Amino acid sequence: MKENRSKYKLVVSHVIDRIQSEEYQKGDRIPSINEFRNTYNLSRDTVFAGLRELMSKGIIDSNHGVGYFVTSTKTNSLRNIFLLFNEFNEFKEDLYNSFMEAVGSSATVDLYFHNYNRRVFETLINDSNNKYTDYVIMSGKFEGIQSLLETLSGRVFLLDHFHSELMGEYSSVSQNFEKDTYEALVSAIDQIRKYKRILMVQSEEKEPLERYDGLKAFCNEYGFEHSYLSDTEKREIQIGDLFIVVKDRDLVDLLKQATLQGLIPGVDFGIISYNDTPLKELLAGGITTLSTDFKLMGQTMAKLIEAKGVCTVANPWKLDVRRSL
Repeated sequence: MKENRSKYKLVVSHVIDRIQSEEYQKGDRIPSINEFRNTYNLSRDTVFAGLRELMSKGIIDSNHGVGYFVTSTKTNSLRNIFLLFNEFNEFKEDLYNSFMEAVGSSATVDLYFHNYNRRVFETLINDSNNKYTDYVIMSGKFEGIQSLLETLSGRVFLLDHFHSELMGEYSSVSQNFEKDTYEALVSAIDQIRKYKRILMVQSEEKEPLERYDGLKAFCNEYGFEHSYLSDTEKREIQIGDLFIVVKDRDLVDLLKQATLQGLIPGVDFGIISYNDTPLKELLAGGITTLSTDFKLMGQTMAKLIEAKGVCTVANPWKLDVRRSL
């Protein structure tokens, strides 16, 4: 669809000027497509281009059989951002807060969650179309979504974990789970050498399998046995095992089992936990953690929204070695 970039602004200015002069209030109906066409001698496509921009900024919306009406009188916002997370936890809260601080008052942001439900994910994206200028999406392990993303009216950005088929298609800031895991283990090889076997514990449904790919590459290079577990509940710990855990529930189960067996983390067996928290600095004398910087991730995404072109950014990892290793 081609549109006259200068003429469609007549529609945008018409609505914004009347909102700023308080002629239009929230809930008021604005002229129809035909009324705009007659007033400004515009084509239907050009009028719709202006209405689409107003909808993407969250200023107007449409109701079938009624027409277009004002939904917001905040016309000074340059961007209206759709932000879709997979879930909300303290790490994502850090990401969200840093992103909001970085974008500042120049943008409005609506936050949604799909909770790893593919149907919810697709419904939220479809319902958001033509209502936002920018779409920041945390798709996780969902595959085959490029055709869905291509329908969106604004710019699309990918956040944290997404399928490799989308790499380079959209601007993104993400973790490289395979590379980060491999490099972190290599950096701690002197401490890891005292262990015989490394076991990765994570849920296959939600978590990226690339972590295990990184572990396998490390074990193959340095000669360690390795295995993949879905949980640690009631699992007997073998002396010389090193556990890499994702969920805090598995970490707690592991520490409970160690107490039952009279084993000491960092002496009889080892623990590396993904995603650092203040509590892990103190728990069992200190739990070694492998984390990405979620605050930096939020700040970087805010910068990408202002940048031109497609930018791919790998968020850095950090290994905090503590007593559990």
